[in-house]
Amino acid sequence: MADSKNPFPGMNPFLERNWGPVHTALIGYIWEEVGRQLPEDLVARPEERIEIDEVTPPSAYRPDVAVSEDWKSGTPRQWTPGTETESAGTLAEPQMVWVEELIERWIEIRTAEGRLVTAVELLSPANKTGGGWDTYRRKQRAYLQSRASLVEIDLLRQGTHVLAAPLKSVAEKAPGTCYHICVSRASTPQCREVYSCPLRERLPAFRLPLRETDSDIALDLQPLIDRCYEAGRYYLSPHDRDPEPPFADDAETAWVHERLAAAGLR
Repeated sequence: MADSKNPFPGMNPFLERNWGPVHTALIGYIWEEVGRQLPEDLVARPEERIEIDEVTPPSAYRPDVAVSEDWKSGTPRQWTPGTETESAGTLAEPQMVWVEELIERWIEIRTAEGRLVTAVELLSPANKTGGGWDTYRRKQRAYLQSRASLVEIDLLRQGTHVLAAPLKSVAEKAPGTCYHICVSRASTPQCREVYSCPLRERLPAFRLPLRETDSDIALDLQPLIDRCYEAGRYYLSPHDRDPEPPFADDAETAWVHERLAAAGLR
């Protein structure tokens, strides 16, 4: 019988396979924890937008209000090929292609008047690959050029480095570390606070900045990751194949396998 507890002391690399629902849940848990500690005149809001990749340049749209109405018959009419009335020409049969909607989520802390104080970004694979990397970098620059602070949480081993802290500096401080947190304070725009999170260690509790006149919030990620793992019942998912990319070396691979075996997952 597999143990329902997270088998790793820190980040669970197998969660990357289910990053969509994990990301959604973790955003909610972070929002809840941040909101619990905010001063009375600040509010935290989870934000969302839909990416449209087929447009050049890529565009993003976020509806302010969505109003929908059920079809009177209960379900909308479904079109199927070949049901049209014959016309002068024979209609071509299309290829049916289903696409996955790309939804980006993050958290913003604002004053009651709406001024942005701090943005919290939990990176997704799309932020670290291809055109999504460029899109995220533009968004990142916009935050850094504003009067707001930016918190970036990267719990993904896959993809290209995209944090506001230069890769060379991060790699020199913690070689071989795959997870990082980067805090860019509005009060010190030339400085980055980087927390390195090795696979074998507990995720840190770190300081999340608000306004210069406010005390920092203490955000502890580890219990939130553990909560995601247990609530999502990811211990029921297959663990017979290692996630991509490969682990750092044979020693790290052996350590991962030992943790899985001890938890009854292998």
